[in-house]
Amino acid sequence: MRWTIQQLLASTANGIDIDRYIDVSELVERDKELMAISEAHVTGGVDVEREMAHFHMTVRGTMTLPDSNTLAETAVPFDIEITESFRLDGQEVPDEDETMHEPENGYVDLLPYIKEHILLAIPMRVRNPDEEGPAPQSGTDWHVISEEEPSETEEKVDPRLADLAKFFNDKEPL
Repeated sequence: MRWTIQQLLASTANGIDIDRYIDVSELVERDKELMAISEAHVTGGVDVEREMAHFHMTVRGTMTLPDSNTLAETAVPFDIEITESFRLDGQEVPDEDETMHEPENGYVDLLPYIKEHILLAIPMRVRNPDEEGPAPQSGTDWHVISEEEPSETEEKVDPRLADLAKFFNDKEPL
């Protein structure tokens, strides 16, 4: 996913069509939540006009994430629309414009931008449709405590404060 400035300027009349599969498996190492990711299918095109290259792409694939409740592996498809622009005339790009970039060493490399968009597309909560019912209520050395269950700390009253507890249980006003 890399072009030279000369290749892009030469395609001003026709544009460039993009239809590639790219390996983005290194994202598994960059994000702790991401368990696995398929190759990303990138489709779209490049329009070059007046020293500007505009990339309009769709990135599709599947990432594997843990279910928010059960931690079961869940396949989550992604379909991301990306638009990135590059100045090919060597002019400096203002920092506040996040979709406009400068070529690096005479090359336009889209792979870092595609990876960034995939990382931004990771959902906060994932629910596996195959996992039926609510989250597990117990496990090895743990269980969920509901508000209806009396806790052990509520039942124990410090003997030194027993008379004080009786004072607050009385309903009569002073």
